[in-house]
Amino acid sequence: MKHTLSVLVENKPGALARIAGLFSRRGFNIDSLAVGVTEDPDVSRMTITVSAAEHPIEQVTKQLHKLINVIKITDLDPENTVARELALIKVKSDAGNRAEIMQLAEIFRANILDVGRNTLTIEITGTYEKIDALERLLFPHGVVEVVRTGRIAIERGQK
Repeated sequence: MKHTLSVLVENKPGALARIAGLFSRRGFNIDSLAVGVTEDPDVSRMTITVSAAEHPIEQVTKQLHKLINVIKITDLDPENTVARELALIKVKSDAGNRAEIMQLAEIFRANILDVGRNTLTIEITGTYEKIDALERLLFPHGVVEVVRTGRIAIERGQK
């Protein structure tokens, strides 16, 4: 089962290394990790996506609470969460397939960021599934490079 953890930490050097190290020591593979400063410049939010059973996640969150820089941990409920990912996809493009690639980008509400002689760079924001779907459709055209941010998420409502 996939879990998305929202971890508020003090914005201090070494916090990321300690948290990632804890997951590593417990044998968890982090699927995605995004970190950014919050509305408070002294606090950062880590959005960590891991695949794990319920019980081990509880153990890891208890151990995370013990770390000095950790302020709050929330295992986000998928039903009450807005989650997005950003991807940049560079695709081989020539006069023969450029229109088709641009049409695919439009269907997925993606943006063309760069037009080169032999490539197009596309920016897409959305769910993991949406980005995967566009990537699969672009693959036959020749995907040159893909860069993904990993999931970021926030709870719905006033929490």
